[in-house]
Amino acid sequence: MLARGNRITRGAEYKTVVRRGVRCAAPHTVTYVTTSTEDRPPRFGFIVSKQVGGAVVRNTVRRRLKAVCAQAMYDVRPGADVVIRALPSAATADFAQLRDEVTRCLARRAAA
Repeated sequence: MLARGNRITRGAEYKTVVRRGVRCAAPHTVTYVTTSTEDRPPRFGFIVSKQVGGAVVRNTVRRRLKAVCAQAMYDVRPGADVVIRALPSAATADFAQLRDEVTRCLARRAAA
């Protein structure tokens, strides 16, 4: 589980990361990363739209992405903001596929 200090909570912050961030596309997700010089832990946000599926499917995908980010948080540089957008194909992806995609993108764009 991600602590409150590790979450992006405001809509304006999501918008900033998506518009200004460096993008990394994968078959089931799109990861946006912005970095700053602030000395704070990395923050994560998740976008899972209704195109992914019903509420149960969306929440399952979101929980899987949160678990992946909680594992990879220590490999992400301090001050980074990461937003992960789940694509509709994420509904059929298993945990290992999502983990591989997200960790690859984080290693390319936000490695410590």
